[in-house]
Amino acid sequence: MVFLSLNDDALPAIPIAVSDRVFEDLASKFGNFRGKRLVSHFSFDQDWDCWEMHPAGEELVCLLSGQADLILEQDGAEQVVPLRTTGSYVLVPRGAWHTAKVHAPCSMLFITPGEETQHRPL
Repeated sequence: MVFLSLNDDALPAIPIAVSDRVFEDLASKFGNFRGKRLVSHFSFDQDWDCWEMHPAGEELVCLLSGQADLILEQDGAEQVVPLRTTGSYVLVPRGAWHTAKVHAPCSMLFITPGEETQHRPL
């Protein structure tokens, strides 16, 4: 699996190997990932094991196959967004915590503002 770094300026895209420390690596190698977005693809056969949040901007999550619910938490309220058909998507608001419940093994495409991404346990 590889992330692709897109720059806000005209610099070329940069492939980034994914590891358990990808966001920490991005912070150290890419100046806290300021002015960049990650394009990534992940497959899931179980629910996510944490929440995540992107304070630098909105994240696009697009379902490529399978079925899942994206759960958004913002201002203390939860919203469930069902992703049931190929091509359905959600634009996660800046600063909204989110996680996913997988109903059928699925594949998702993400375009993520990586700067200062945060994680917390469920």
